[in-house]
Amino acid sequence: MIGVRNVVIVLNGASSSGKSSITLELQRLLPRPFLAFGVDTLVAALPPASSTHDPGIVFGSDGVVAVDDRFRQLEHAWYQGLAAIAHDDVGVIIDEVFLAGRKSQDRLRAALCGLRVVWVGVRCDLEVAVAREVARPERTQGMAASQAVIVHDGVQYDLQVDTTTNTALECAATIAAFVTDP
Repeated sequence: MIGVRNVVIVLNGASSSGKSSITLELQRLLPRPFLAFGVDTLVAALPPASSTHDPGIVFGSDGVVAVDDRFRQLEHAWYQGLAAIAHDDVGVIIDEVFLAGRKSQDRLRAALCGLRVVWVGVRCDLEVAVAREVARPERTQGMAASQAVIVHDGVQYDLQVDTTTNTALECAATIAAFVTDP
């Protein structure tokens, strides 16, 4: 529906829904280079919590992620940086987990103002996502279940894909076709 110039593709879904795998396939399929950034990149960039630094994010042992105003401030700066990259006519794919559903989308939408954004919901049956999570020892168990519903609450999408039975390549091809169709 839109050309691939000056575009941002936002993939939103729960942990272990397949966003990262789709992102890799999209980078292979799209006709120009797209840089990929995920919320995991932001989290990895945060300073470790200490008495002098509070990144404002807590990962519960049950998989629930809690954030506060400090994290939101850092997230805002992160979003502004991603928007700056896209404003320089570089394709950007954002792998996100909207912990606050529509409110999270609204924050990102404000940062991406003036850019062409394709909002993609990445869905996956809970049982499949949990099985993927269990197979990945670096994942906090329970994240997929705690995020499965809340990340999509009130979010408006241009396109949705489901990785329950579709491969990452099939989902990426659907997204690429949507983005590159005249």
